[in-house]
Parts: sequence; structure tokens; C-alpha cells
Amino acid sequence: MIKVVRARQGKQSTLSYIFVDGEFICYALEDAIRDVKIKGETAIPAGQYSLILNAYGAMNARYKRLFPEFHKGMVEIEGIPNYSYVYIHIGNNIGDTSGCILVGNSYELIDGDYELRKSKKAYISLYKMLIDKMAYDAVCVQVDNQMLDSNGVS
Repeated sequence: MIKVVRARQGKQSTLSYIFVDGEFICYALEDAIRDVKIKGETAIPAGQYSLILNAYGAMNARYKRLFPEFHKGMVEIEGIPNYSYVYIHIGNNIGDTSGCILVGNSYELIDGDYELRKSKKAYISLYKMLIDKMAYDAVCVQVDNQMLDSNGVS
């Protein structure tokens, strides 16, 4: 099971922790959680969704060039009401999300919003884990809102 546990809210960003089979793997960054969706500026709703490989489109072609030795398609989060083409991918700030989930090995809070660091390294590690799991079984991601206070307590 893949879990995205949302922990902190910036002005326009949401910082999360990604766990695979209960083990912390990396941080995630999304747009702000909103009651009403703003296209490309709203985190996906909490819930459980399927992961699929999408081997079409410009982003897939770009990642195939970046990672020819292991890329098999974009990891897409499927079945989100009123969302489409939501991927897990590389990026550092909310300007890179467009409603997708970015990953990184560390983060900073800058001017009230979270930014990820070492995104490519985190992506490679997580991608390889997900691809291995998806080769043998259907894989789901559980997205939970579990906001922490400023002292790290939920």
C-alpha cells in the first residue's frame, strides 16, 4: 500500500509524507487543499485511488528521454473525481504541480510555501519501487489529511 499523509499546509502548498508498505520514502508537494476545485491549483481529494502506467503524451516522452534505462510510463493516479492526468513526478514548488504530486528528499518553507529539494533522486527511488509493485499486482494510493501543528503533533 502506498500512503500519502498530508501533514502541513503552506499559503498555496501542501506538504506530505509518502510511505510504501509502512516505510517513509520521501516528501510530497501538492497545491493547497480547497473546498472548491480551482483547475491546476487544488490538491486531489483525500481518498483511495488506483495507480496505472500512462505511456502516452509529452510528459511520458520527456521522462523516457530522461530515464531511458528504466522508464515504462508515467505513474498516474486514476479515478479521482473531476481530475485527469494526475501524475507523480519531479518538481520543486507549486508552480510545477498543475494538480499533480511532486516528490523530494527534503523540503524548505520559503515565504510561507513549501518547496522540495532533491526531487529527481526521490523520484527515481519511488518510481522503481512503484514499477516493481505494479508489475505483479494492482497498486493503490491512500491520500489522508492528517495535518500537524507547528510542533509536529497531529
